Amino acid sequence: MTTKSKKYPTRIEVKHDNKKGWIVLDQIRTIDKQRIYKALDGLTVKEIEKLKMTIKELLVD
Repeated sequence: MTTKSKKYPTRIEVKHDNKKGWIVLDQIRTIDKQRIYKALDGLTVKEIEKLKMTIKELLVD
């Protein structure tokens, strides 16, 4: 996750700790599940759904 980005299809805009940020899926790497759960805990349902759809498009289509 980063606070500076451009609007690419593989980047999801989110609010985290009252800051605008971006989940950068085009730079995804292997990380510990606990870090993912901790980050996803603060996201809205809408943000999580958009994140899931984008990951699906990247990996399946």
